Formats: sequence, C-alpha cells, structure tokens
Amino acid sequence: MRELVEKDRHIIVVPADFKCANKGTITNVDSKYFTIELQYEPKGIMRHNYCEFYTQTNHGTLYFDSYAETIEGNTIKIVNPAKHRFLQRRQYTRIKFVKDLDLKFDSGVHKITTLDISAGGMKFRTSENVDIEKSYSITLPLSEKQSVECMFSPIRIEKNENGGYTMSGRFEYNNSKDKMTLTQYCAKRSIEIRNK
Repeated sequence: MRELVEKDRHIIVVPADFKCANKGTITNVDSKYFTIELQYEPKGIMRHNYCEFYTQTNHGTLYFDSYAETIEGNTIKIVNPAKHRFLQRRQYTRIKFVKDLDLKFDSGVHKITTLDISAGGMKFRTSENVDIEKSYSITLPLSEKQSVECMFSPIRIEKNENGGYTMSGRFEYNNSKDKMTLTQYCAKRSIEIRNK
C-alpha cells in the first residue's frame, strides 16, 4: 500500500454522510497509517467509522475503505486498508448514463440524450445544432433525492450518419462538493455494474 498512497498526493474522503465529503493532501505514510491534512473541518468523519477514499495514482483511480485512528483539527490519521481496487486508468470513472435532459443557455434549451458521464464530463446525442463555443448549464439527476448542477463546455462534436450529432465535453462546478458527489456516484455505479 505504501507505494500506492504517496506523500503529497491529493485524496477525496467520503464518510457515510456524503454531504460531509472532504478532500486533502497526504502528508505522511508509514507501515500502518497514513496522515491527511484536510482542506475543510472534518465534519461527519469520526474515529473508527469507515469512510471511502479516492485518489489518482500512476495505475489509475485508487479506491478503498478505511477509518480514522486519530483526528486532531484538520489532520486525520488513517489506518492502511486491507484491500483496495483500481476503478480504471482514466482520471475519472466513466459510466453509462442514458437520460433525456435539458442543456440550458441564455436564450433557450437544447434537448439531449446523455450516453455516459464522469466527474470530468459527459457524452450525449442531440438532433439540435449545439454551438460548441458556448457554455451551458445542466442538472444531472442521480436519484430521486439527489442531483448535481454544473456547467458544460463542449470540446468535440461529430455528425452522425443517421442525422443529429454526438458531442462530448467537460464539466465545471460551482463548488467542490458537487464534483465529489459525482465522483462518488460514478465510482459506486461502476462497482455495482461490475458486480452484477
């Protein structure tokens, strides 16, 4: 585990209450523990209560469960996990996500059908001519109780043989919690799909 969890690497911490998701930097690693300096006050993170951890390594996105042995201010000492897994090699876990949604801009709405999403962006189909130079707002419904609002900037557009367009682009967030929520959602769905 020591070669995977490295000092100065950024890491996302998601406790049972995902609204208390946090992020920080790994400041020390030894044979039993690693220490994180959190960016925000560790609300929702309690000693000996399991949290989910996500960090980007040279091998892909690393995911594991563990718990805090000590909490002192914004510094938490985490027990090295017994198990870990790599979600995939790309920076963000991408999942199939087929929904009919609205891509909103100043003067109107484009009707789109999403194909896949990640915390980094999405791909969708549309029969409408979307201006690749504009930014758009979109609401992603993750469940009946949870959704994420963000901005979408198109990067690539392809004309389909049977008409319409396939576009892909990146998300920009109003706050880091929305990004963490979508990161966690995609990671969990990826694991669920793989275990079916």
